[in-house]
Amino acid sequence: MKPVLREQILTILAAIPPGRVSTYGRIAAMTEGGTPRLVARALRELPEDHGLPWFRVITASRRLADHPGAIEQRQRLVAEGVLFDARGRVPPEALWP
Repeated sequence: MKPVLREQILTILAAIPPGRVSTYGRIAAMTEGGTPRLVARALRELPEDHGLPWFRVITASRRLADHPGAIEQRQRLVAEGVLFDARGRVPPEALWP
């Protein structure tokens, strides 16, 4: 991945406000040439001490992606006031931007 694209993704990630979420696709659309898969890759490659709100990124279906950190992700989002419906989806009004 090009460093400039990674920087764009991380800058957008840092801008997601508490209590809101964005999708891999929405973030990709805000970059120059990014794709949802590249956004996911950038998140997977974050160093452990990064401090970025990786947990605020969800799938286009407004659900959490199936990954080892999904339980922690849900806990962090709930702690910020993000709600989930009975099907595990975040309400559309929680989406940013």
